[in-house]
Amino acid sequence: MKTAVVVDSTAYIPKEIRDKWNIHMIPLNVIFGDEAFREEIDVTAAEFYQLVKENELPTTSQPAIGQFVELFERLSKDYESVICVHLSSGISGTYAGAVTASKMVETIHVFPFDSELSCMPQGFYAVEAAKMALNGEGADTIMLRLEELKKTARAYFMVDDLSHLQRGGRLSSAQAIIGSLLQVKPLLHFENKVIVPFEKIRTRKKAMKRIADLLGEDAASGENYQAVIIHANREEEALEWKSNLAVLYSNVEFSISYFGPVIGTHLGEGAMGLGWMKR
Repeated sequence: MKTAVVVDSTAYIPKEIRDKWNIHMIPLNVIFGDEAFREEIDVTAAEFYQLVKENELPTTSQPAIGQFVELFERLSKDYESVICVHLSSGISGTYAGAVTASKMVETIHVFPFDSELSCMPQGFYAVEAAKMALNGEGADTIMLRLEELKKTARAYFMVDDLSHLQRGGRLSSAQAIIGSLLQVKPLLHFENKVIVPFEKIRTRKKAMKRIADLLGEDAASGENYQAVIIHANREEEALEWKSNLAVLYSNVEFSISYFGPVIGTHLGEGAMGLGWMKR
């Protein structure tokens, strides 16, 4: 194999899927007081939400550039190039860290890819890249495919409490205050790589229906899509939503994922999302 695939932990790709497709992961961190945890390694999503109930809200940090350099150098022993897929550069410096590290390693050709979103929709890119790499496709061809997929990628989500996003600097104070006063459940999405409100909706049920309708607009083309329901410690609700959506859209392949520790720190428990792209 000539091309390796790396993804950061915020894609929340299950370990069995990473192992199946030979995807390498570099973790981000959540920090409770003086103790740092590498997400997906030192702490699971379920453990994280329990820790949040017992402690103050943690902070998060991206991988050190040295970690990228070490990983790239290790991969250079077996590969000629590496594609690394990262969460949006508008909400994290992880992608920029990969770019910087790529210039410090001469033994392997690094192709950083800015997914411009996060969580399992980001993971879709990594899985697609890994499948192509295992089929012998070159890095340039894979990157072109990822850019093509980006044209069809969508992700919408809603949070129960805007204060987490405001505290983490991912949403303005004014937007958070207005949302809290009105008890709205704003639909959020990525625009120009940052999180912004898409629409303001008054109830959780209506917000989830609106997200489903947005998927329906794309699925109406009849083309095949892959979609993922993402939840913050709300698995039963996610399973129910998946069952309902699968009945509505037969040309969409649904899966379930979660907002893990790093993204969960900024969205808070109870958040729900739906992301999709063409297959």
